[in-house]
Amino acid sequence: MSNATLKIDLSAIAANWRALDGQSDVETAAVVKADAYGLGVAPVAKTLAGAGARHFFVALAEEGMELRRALGPGPVISVFSGHMPGDAEMIRAGNLTPMINSLDQLLTHVEALPGHPFGIQLDSGMNRLGMEPNEWAALRDIALAQQPTLVMSHLACADEPQHPMNEMQLKVFEEMTQGIDAPRSLAATGGLLLGRKYHFDLTRPGVGLYGGLPFIDAVPVVTLDVPVIQTRDVAPGESVGYGNDWQAERLTRVATVAAGYADGLMRAMAPKARFTHEGRPVPVVGRVSMDLITVDISSLPETPTSLQLLGQHQSIDTLAGFAGTIGYEVLTALGARYDRQYQS
Repeated sequence: MSNATLKIDLSAIAANWRALDGQSDVETAAVVKADAYGLGVAPVAKTLAGAGARHFFVALAEEGMELRRALGPGPVISVFSGHMPGDAEMIRAGNLTPMINSLDQLLTHVEALPGHPFGIQLDSGMNRLGMEPNEWAALRDIALAQQPTLVMSHLACADEPQHPMNEMQLKVFEEMTQGIDAPRSLAATGGLLLGRKYHFDLTRPGVGLYGGLPFIDAVPVVTLDVPVIQTRDVAPGESVGYGNDWQAERLTRVATVAAGYADGLMRAMAPKARFTHEGRPVPVVGRVSMDLITVDISSLPETPTSLQLLGQHQSIDTLAGFAGTIGYEVLTALGARYDRQYQS
């Protein structure tokens, strides 16, 4: 087998949900948008439901329909993008709950699906989705009369606990929702970890479920082992890969492994990235190609059959650091060519 093996530990996802659930006294939902952050929405959501999750969040109505097919009736499925044109039949058939973001969406929803559940998303300062304070003030009584099932907002800087934006958004959200009877939600993973005053009635962790920061106590979820296709000795002065970007300063044993940017492994990681073998780091040399990466294995006592990129020794955030990005991007970029193996 020449394709890399991506192992996804479902029991770790369940453990991470339970750990985050244990940090609050309110309901804990689960965010499974983008195909459960690239790890497969059906197996992941079923695992989370088995762990106790009863409320799930997706980005799009199409994702909500796929999730409903996986979970069946019962769990609440909320859609962050709200009620978009053409969504009515999916929202009805999938019993989805759109998080309404504007007056236009509210009118569309109540006209197309009168009496169908919906939530409200408020903009507390992130300026991305949701009703801004002035719009909400004008619509508040009308919207609340329709009995939304949830009123939510989203924190912009929750992964930085000391950032003043957190307190500012908390204050704005409290002001915008003062006196309402509907359940409220402000905290995703980072907000949940900020403490009780951010929890309100429901938290909705996402990246922390999948082993990512800022949940530093998360159990690792993904392991990526990449087979070695070929090895060669590179003499001093010889180069490796496109552009002659790397030249050997000494006799170097180089392994070529079967993965690249077509598999979601970013070209930007090359100057800093490393693989591991039995816990021992070995550096990437040369550029990341579409299907191949070259690695200096001179320090290893024997030629390995595979090298590990993600696992106990390197997290998704370690890999993100190599590329100057975030763990979210690493997860959602993982490609379709991997041999995906789920472990319960």
